[in-house]
Amino acid sequence: MIAPRLETDRLILRPHRVDDFPAMAAMWGDERVTRFILDTPATPETTWSRLLRYAGHWQMLGFGYWALECRQTGAFLGEAGLADYHRTFQPPEEIGPEAGWVLAVEAQGQGIAVEAMQAALAWSDANLAASKVTAIFSPDHVASQAVARKLGFVFGRTTRYNGHPTLMMERPRGG
Repeated sequence: MIAPRLETDRLILRPHRVDDFPAMAAMWGDERVTRFILDTPATPETTWSRLLRYAGHWQMLGFGYWALECRQTGAFLGEAGLADYHRTFQPPEEIGPEAGWVLAVEAQGQGIAVEAMQAALAWSDANLAASKVTAIFSPDHVASQAVARKLGFVFGRTTRYNGHPTLMMERPRGG
């Protein structure tokens, strides 16, 4: 399976393509984008692995991330979707589908993450059997927490991931 094409007023959510790699590498290599997500900006090598991991999610699990494309210009704006990263939390727990989004700097602050994730979560509600979706954040990443609240996520608990405090928010199916 590959990611189905979804459309919103401003966006096309589509499968990632190899030609997305330069824009992805620029986005994931930008400290302004990654400061709350990664310990350091991603290298092109780790971004290439991420691109392949996105395709693998769809192929192996039947869900994953979409590339976000501007309907008017065709520009790559970021990524959004669901994943299963088999993260090791302390204390250990399994969380099921994990929602996430990341936007290039020029796309931030325009409601694009909310618009993209509304489409992704509607698809999830219609196509996946999961009773809930979880999103995790650095406690300092208040902008993404605000996006999550707009999408119906509520505070679940605080845990640790990779040695860092991590906030978990949950959204029930159809939330």
